[in-house]
Amino acid sequence: MGHPGYPPYPGYPPPAVPPRSAADLTISIIVMVLTVMVGAGSAFLGLLSLAFLDYCPPATCSVEGAVTAVLTAVGIAALVGLAGIIVTIVQLARRKTAWPFAVGTLVLCLVVLFFGGMAYSMAVGG
Repeated sequence: MGHPGYPPYPGYPPPAVPPRSAADLTISIIVMVLTVMVGAGSAFLGLLSLAFLDYCPPATCSVEGAVTAVLTAVGIAALVGLAGIIVTIVQLARRKTAWPFAVGTLVLCLVVLFFGGMAYSMAVGG
């Protein structure tokens, strides 16, 4: 499939495509789905915790602090999750090991959400 008028390109073998690991693909997909579920669940629980923050005595509680803690934690976790899922999918497309990126993303999201929960607890005086 060369240019017309030129001789055909010599028959070099096509580049070798590395095999795709079924275990890597399976683990990566399961962990990415788990990351999305954790993110959605934490966003729901964060909204619920703010919705039922009826009485917040000013001496020990800060509504603004609670809202900031929840929104910041969920927002950062969403950005980390999105970036990690994109990197994992790129690794899968390149047929390279992807599960460490998926697991690292889940762990980072959990750490961000844990510290967000701690900040919420401190804001409401818990």
